[in-house]
Amino acid sequence: MPTHRRSGGWGRRSIDRRQFLKETAGTAVAVSSLGALMAACGNDGSPSRSVAAIEVASPENPVTLDLFDDNPSIDSGLEPEAGPLRIFNWSEYIWLRVVKDFEEEFGVEVEITTFQNMSEGVAKLRAGGTDFDVFFPTIDQVPKLVAAKLLQPLNLSYVPNLKANVWPDLVDPFYDQGSRYTVPYTTYTTGVAYRTDMVSEDVGSRTNPYDIFWDSQYSGKVGIYDDYREVMSMIMLRNGHTDINTGDPEILEETKQDLLSLIDDVRVKTTIDGAYSGLPEGKFAVHQAWSGDMIASPFYMPRGEDPSVLRYWTPPDGRGSVGNDLISIPRSSQNPVLAHLFLNYMLDNDVAFKNFSWNGYQPPITAMDPATLVSDGYVLETLESAIVLPQNVSRGYRQLALLPEVDARWQSIWSEFKAGA
Repeated sequence: MPTHRRSGGWGRRSIDRRQFLKETAGTAVAVSSLGALMAACGNDGSPSRSVAAIEVASPENPVTLDLFDDNPSIDSGLEPEAGPLRIFNWSEYIWLRVVKDFEEEFGVEVEITTFQNMSEGVAKLRAGGTDFDVFFPTIDQVPKLVAAKLLQPLNLSYVPNLKANVWPDLVDPFYDQGSRYTVPYTTYTTGVAYRTDMVSEDVGSRTNPYDIFWDSQYSGKVGIYDDYREVMSMIMLRNGHTDINTGDPEILEETKQDLLSLIDDVRVKTTIDGAYSGLPEGKFAVHQAWSGDMIASPFYMPRGEDPSVLRYWTPPDGRGSVGNDLISIPRSSQNPVLAHLFLNYMLDNDVAFKNFSWNGYQPPITAMDPATLVSDGYVLETLESAIVLPQNVSRGYRQLALLPEVDARWQSIWSEFKAGA
């Protein structure tokens, strides 16, 4: 993903931060994997708790995750272990230079093991046999991981950068009140990406900018993510439905019909790399996009072409699709003090900026503001709208965990679309 100008200028990279979604089709885990995890979610380790017994958090229903007597947090004031620190992370989701700096600062070795999707990551965590110290879960998985006692509660005395540097809404987030088990890593919005040399209008000036995906004048040049949660959520927002986790049969039927109409109306293509790669290469005029993909997109422009033709729209009032990724410590960690220090390290302002310069996905720290990111060369001025603001997190709409029966309906609709696309 992108390299900061001071670290080598606008160059081309071949890394896809979100390639893992190709396997999971979004943040929702497959029903079979969900059931397997839930079998381990009893308070006593037995399969006594059902999916419905675990409360689904939302901004309107913030949740304080349970603590267990047999799974305490570590004591304060302990010296860090000798390591090595074992990190279990998405593939290509942290800059190795940042990791090397941590090794040098704390005099330890760091070992990184990667996974390609959350189903794989959770399964390996459940299976045991490897004592990971740091794990990067998604929000929808955290309640189940906590109930299964696969994560240990944090001792925030080791993580002062959380309160010092992070946006207030994510210091005490709705999905983990009090940050008992997680700290935020990156945040992103989902919106509309387009090229001004192929789209002669200001998409944001449309009455409903999402309508551009159905505009026949761009037929054959329209792309959406191969991600049922992102695409169906976008359609719901287009139609004025802000509950983008609904199981309402009427809304799902409306969503299905609009989804299927994309096939005939614009010969839509589903991709994972279309926003950050296909759009710069001119394969698409319009593509659904994550903000981080658009920040990365100039580095994939063919040499000699002007990246300022790339544009990104998300609702300027913050009322669009938003998400953030997390960092946690597995219960099995053999280096929990060192792991806490690593969480604190990743929330250091300088480290966060450095990692962002490579990663492209924005850490939610207060030191980052639009003027700074543009003037310092992290983000092209013409893509300033891809910078995530605190109001996106506080006002935006989240893709939350779906219960199996609801998820099955969503996936059935997506399967019907994919069969005809």
